[in-house]
Amino acid sequence: MRQIKLQDYQVSIGNAWAEIQNTIDFNGVSKCFVLVDAMTKEYCLPLFLEKSQIKPDGIIEIPAGETYKTIETCQRVWNELFLHDADRQALIINLGGGVVGDLGGFVASTYKRGIKFIQVPTTLLSQLDASIGGKVGVDFLSLKNALGVFNNPEAVFINPAFFDTLSDRQLKSGFAEALKHALIADRSMWDNIKGITDLRTIDWEPFLEESLLIKKRIVENDPYEKGPRKALNFGHTIGHAIEGVLLETEHSLLHGEAVLLGMIAESKIAQIRGLLNENELSEITNHLRKYVDFSFDLQQRDMIINLIKGDKKNEGDKILCTLLNAIGQYAINQDISLEEVEVGLIYLEEQFDYSNV
Repeated sequence: MRQIKLQDYQVSIGNAWAEIQNTIDFNGVSKCFVLVDAMTKEYCLPLFLEKSQIKPDGIIEIPAGETYKTIETCQRVWNELFLHDADRQALIINLGGGVVGDLGGFVASTYKRGIKFIQVPTTLLSQLDASIGGKVGVDFLSLKNALGVFNNPEAVFINPAFFDTLSDRQLKSGFAEALKHALIADRSMWDNIKGITDLRTIDWEPFLEESLLIKKRIVENDPYEKGPRKALNFGHTIGHAIEGVLLETEHSLLHGEAVLLGMIAESKIAQIRGLLNENELSEITNHLRKYVDFSFDLQQRDMIINLIKGDKKNEGDKILCTLLNAIGQYAINQDISLEEVEVGLIYLEEQFDYSNV
C-alpha cells in the first residue's frame, strides 16, 4: 500500500480495506451510508462490502451517468438521509466514478451544513481526477460543475482492483488525466507514458502515485484555484463544452474523452500563438489520437462556443484557458478569442473523420 499525505487527509493506494473502518471509528460516526450508482451497486459494492467488512446503515442508489449529476438527484439523496434520520455526525462513503464522488461530496457538504464523507473512486478517471483537490459539485444549465464547493473528504481510498470492472473505453478515458498531468508538468513522465502500449498491463500502484504526486504539488500550492492550480484545467475549456453539447446525443462522451479532444484543440491554439512549436503539436496530437477511438460530432459548433462563453473559469468577457508553453510547461489565464476556439475546433475536424470514428 502507498500513501500520499495531504494537509487535511490522506490518499491510500492499494489494499487499504481495513483503514476504511478505522477512519469511521476515528471520526465517531453515528450512521454510515454508502452512495452508489446502478453500475457500482452491481459491480463494485459486493467487493467493497466483502473486503472492508463495514455494515452501512443504508445504501443510497442514484442513476448512472453525467445526465443525473444534478440538483434533482441531490434532492433524492438528501431525502434519503432525512428518512434515515442522519444527524451531523453521519458519514457518506462515495463508491463510484466522478459523478458519484462529485455529487456525493456536494450532498455531504450541504446536508445540515455539512457532514463528513469518504471518497472511494472506482474508475481510473476519478482516482486521478477527483481524489485530490476537494472539488465537489453538480452540473447546471448544461454547464459542467457550475454549482459546487471546495471541501476535502476525511480520506480517499484508491484500489486498482476496481479496474477489472471497467471497459477498455472507460480505462482510456481515465488515462486522459494521466496524459494531462504529464503534459502540464513532467516531460519525463510524458516520454515514459508514450511507451505504454497496453493499459491492462500497467503496474498501477506506482503509476497512480507518480501521477497523483503531480496533482498534489499543484493543489497544495493553490488549494482554491486562484493561480497555479488552473494548470489542471488544460483541455477543459473546450473539452467541457464539447461534453456538454453532446451529453444527450448519440455521440455523448465520457469526461476523459472530451478532455482528450480539448487538449488537442487547445494545443493547436497554443501553436498558433507561438507557444508550442509545430513538432510538439504533432507529437501531442499523434499520441493523444491513439486514445480517440470513439465517435463524436462537432457540427453544433455555435452551441459549443456558447457554452465556452459561460465557462465558470471566465472573468467578465474574457475566456480564460490554460495552454502549454511546451510539453511539461503550462501557461495559465490565457485570454483566448472565439476565433481561436474556432481554429481549435476546425483542427479537430481535420484530424478525425469525426462522424465515423
